[in-house]
Amino acid sequence: MRTIKDIDVKNKTVFLRLDLNVPIKDGKVVDNNRIKASIKTIKYLMSKNAKIVIASHLGKVKTSDDFKDKSLKPVKKELETLLGKKILFSEELVGENLENKISNLKPKDILLLENIRFLDVPNKLESNCDERLSEYYSLLVDVFVLDAFGSSHRAHASTYGISKFIDHAVGFLVEEEVEELSKIKDAKKTVLLGGSKVSDKIKLIENLLPTSKKLLVGGAMCATLLKASGKNVGNTFVEEDFLKEAKKLLKNDKIILPIDVVTEKGIIDIDDIKDETIFDIGPKTIELYKKNIDKRLPLLFNGTPGKYEDKPYENGTKEIFKYLTDNKIKTIICGGDTGAASKKYKFKPYYLSTGGGAALEFLEGKEMPALEIMND
Repeated sequence: MRTIKDIDVKNKTVFLRLDLNVPIKDGKVVDNNRIKASIKTIKYLMSKNAKIVIASHLGKVKTSDDFKDKSLKPVKKELETLLGKKILFSEELVGENLENKISNLKPKDILLLENIRFLDVPNKLESNCDERLSEYYSLLVDVFVLDAFGSSHRAHASTYGISKFIDHAVGFLVEEEVEELSKIKDAKKTVLLGGSKVSDKIKLIENLLPTSKKLLVGGAMCATLLKASGKNVGNTFVEEDFLKEAKKLLKNDKIILPIDVVTEKGIIDIDDIKDETIFDIGPKTIELYKKNIDKRLPLLFNGTPGKYEDKPYENGTKEIFKYLTDNKIKTIICGGDTGAASKKYKFKPYYLSTGGGAALEFLEGKEMPALEIMND
């Protein structure tokens, strides 16, 4: 894979695709981790006197109504604060005004484009990797750098298409993500998975089991696996269509399921559930999981054990994080929700992936189009 140090960016105009898809509330960025993770690449390009054109998406854009609350203007302010530098902004994503702004850039200047997915209305030019759009952006710059790992599983115009027409490489963030996730993918480890749906994690579980000592399951997704094992899960949502696949997974004795849970009626042993709903793992399960987390091995953590946002159901998540901290267990976190939980409980992971869905697809062994083309 070609990296930013493998290509000449000195005094060049660079189209830099970042993942600045961050949570925004009342016009302010509330979690800037993804933005901070991009600073190293930006500063490297500035040190080479590059002229930098930054593109990113923010959320899903389906209609023009989404334009109002999906603007990257709040991100511009956060970038300026982190860089200690004024940056330019273009509301136009195509056309003469944009072209003039790019041609007038001076060395070390930064131009942030408006949400690239605004081009999806009405014809999905960005998401469908429109060839004319891809080529258009390539003609405005000299080099393309992909540093949006969180979008690297998408074959979009700004992540993949542009690479067909111009010299290209990955930035430091993508390079680090691939390196760290490749290590944990192949390493002997413990895995702790949460989340709402087993269907989202079946391929991941299959791919991780051969290198996992134990795979611990929490979150709402455990209900489908529990039912597949013959347990009653009350009113907890179950993916009935995936019970057969869940049963196949459970043939592997590395998978450990909750033995007690927290419901709206309090703590209940799994065998005693009637019409309750599972919201968290119970104290016996917490102790069981602690015993099965090998202190000598790294832990891959994706999805929280319970609905930690609600105080009555946060204990499982809080106690697991405390155990990981107390025992200094090397922990790799994937997924925004798990990352947010780690921040809430002041846990400092060895590595926090910015990838979300991209990280899971990488660990599943799926093809990552925007990374694959970087090998050309």
